[in-house]
Amino acid sequence: MFKLKIAISLVAITALYCECNQPNKTDNTSTTPVHKHTVVVPKRTAPAKVSYHFEKAKAWVAANGKTLDSVKLHIVLAVNRTDMNNLAKMDSILIPNDLSGDIAFYLPFPLIVPALKDVSKIIFFSYPTQTFATYEYGQLIYTGPTNMGRKKDPTPTGIYYANWKAEETISTVDDEWKLKWNFNIQNKEGIGWHQYSLPGYPASHSCLRLQEGDAHYLYNWADQFIVKTTDGKDSILVNGTPAIVFGTYNFDGPKPWLQVAINPKALDIPATTLEQEVTPHLNEILAQQKKREDADAVIGK
Repeated sequence: MFKLKIAISLVAITALYCECNQPNKTDNTSTTPVHKHTVVVPKRTAPAKVSYHFEKAKAWVAANGKTLDSVKLHIVLAVNRTDMNNLAKMDSILIPNDLSGDIAFYLPFPLIVPALKDVSKIIFFSYPTQTFATYEYGQLIYTGPTNMGRKKDPTPTGIYYANWKAEETISTVDDEWKLKWNFNIQNKEGIGWHQYSLPGYPASHSCLRLQEGDAHYLYNWADQFIVKTTDGKDSILVNGTPAIVFGTYNFDGPKPWLQVAINPKALDIPATTLEQEVTPHLNEILAQQKKREDADAVIGK
């Protein structure tokens, strides 16, 4: 754990959020809206079937690393919770049998969470699945892989709020660690999300490592805190985007996502799980959201 100093574009359609039963990930049919917010939702295509097989990493990279289009390669990297620099270093890797779908269909977060229908922005980090997801008014907007805190330095679970960000910052533990697209969420403990090497398992000093494209996206998507300075002292007027880290990881067991080779739904996160995580904090999240709306109105956003 270390102390820190101080877009991928989406092919999207404009949609209206609707509170409805949690859909199957292969079911994108619309339902009658009961709570309307304008949300930009990615246009997603589901694969015919989600299933996986194993291949030897070096052989697969040699055969496909330079020929597979970037979207499909990104799915393979996400499924293995890694980046291109680390993929070939692995032994066996998971490969989807059908790579024609959107990345959301290969990762475990639900497409809709009705309990979040009033929350403008929120991000979740799942420890057991080593994935993250952003939601706007209950709609899944963006998802990807992460490598969180190692056994020695686990990422504390709970709710955080994004505070300050920097395109690049330096770790105070090791000044050779350059952290790109850093977004701090716990200043005293020096915890944040940022780009850094993804070896394919929890390996950080408590932070939430991301692929560079994902870190860049979150850097632009999330809101910083609003600070007021009086007599040289800073006070937080409005918190930034809420972030919830949840679940536990078995550091002594096999990588949990390898289970999907046998059962593709083994890691699926039900909408009710996210509801349970957010419900104790919902009133505070909505109160902070109202403060931001009022502040934005004052400055004319």
